[in-house]
Amino acid sequence: MTLEIISAHEVMFKGEAESVTLPGVLGSFTVLRNHASLISVLNAGKVVFRTSEGREMSYDIKGGLADVDNNVVSVCIY
Repeated sequence: MTLEIISAHEVMFKGEAESVTLPGVLGSFTVLRNHASLISVLNAGKVVFRTSEGREMSYDIKGGLADVDNNVVSVCIY
């Protein structure tokens, strides 16, 4: 699936990912390929993802929004 992590100032990551774990307001959740569509508000915490090469990466965020649709995960952070 395609993962895009963007802030008001820059595109922090855009590429293929195997999984993405996000700090949702109701708790942390993980998105995998073919996940159902959703929109979620994010709390402060870590966005953790595994690239298609198997490398684990993470970003600390203060909050944001996540949109999952058609194997595209768009994360807008602040």
